[in-house]
Formats: sequence, structure tokens, C-alpha cells
Amino acid sequence: MPKPPIMDPATIDTSRVQYDIEGIRRFNKQRHEMEQLTAIVSVDREKRTIVAYKDLTDHEFWIRGHIPGRPLMPGVVMCEAVAQAASFLIAQCMEDPPDFVGYGGMDQVRFRGEVKPGDRFLIVGQIESMRRAYAVMQAQAFVGTRMVFEGVIIGVPM
Repeated sequence: MPKPPIMDPATIDTSRVQYDIEGIRRFNKQRHEMEQLTAIVSVDREKRTIVAYKDLTDHEFWIRGHIPGRPLMPGVVMCEAVAQAASFLIAQCMEDPPDFVGYGGMDQVRFRGEVKPGDRFLIVGQIESMRRAYAVMQAQAFVGTRMVFEGVIIGVPM
């Protein structure tokens, strides 16, 4: 059974972007086919929340081989997109941000629906705890208002 939404996806206005791809690149080091965020809609440092998205196109690196004729976003790529959102948020919420926040692990991950080219993979996250050595973020992702991913991401300042 999915947890209640961190934020109601129906109330999120994705037309107003706080960080575009160039803004994301200032904090996240991934480039080329490993860039899994299109934009960040909002970062709230007080509530320690983020709303970000990845617009899937017909040109994703995995399209040709991941279920030819019926391409689906691989779960591992969903995890990477969510981890990149966590990395961005953690860096924003630290007093002395590191050069990079790495992917330390995941817990309680569930894939709850299909994500395919043409979809907007909307990521919502909230940091549950932050220590000097690592941070833990509860994450969910939606296509429209349907939850397609949930889990806990661990970020490690490097």
C-alpha cells in the first residue's frame, strides 16, 4: 500500500521552474545521458522539500533496448533520477555544501506504475534526517496524479 503523498501532485504547478538544466548543472555533476532531471520546480530549505521532474522523450538512451516496441523507463533509471533530486536538495540544505552529494543507498523502494516516453516523471522529496555524514530523503514520483515510485534515498556528502 503506498504511503500518503508528501505533496498532492494535483496541486503542483510545473510551469514555474526555479532551476532549469543549467541551474541543475551548477550543483549536480552528471552530464549527457546520465542527466536525469529536466527542471526543479521548487526547493524549500525550511521544509527540506524538493519538486523536480524529468520529461521523457523518444531519445532516451534506454529506449532502443528496454522492451522494444513498448519502451518503459527502467526502475534503475527512476532510482537515478530520484537520487539526483535528493543530491540537489541535500546540497541546498547543508550549511557548508560539499562539492558533490553521492548516492549512498536506497530502502523500501517500490515501483507502482509504468513510465514511458512522453510522460513527465514528477519527483517529490522531503529530507527526514540530515547528519554530517549522510542524509535520508523520503521520495515519491508521479505521472500525472498516479504514484509510480516511492522509496527512501540516502545521500552522502563527498
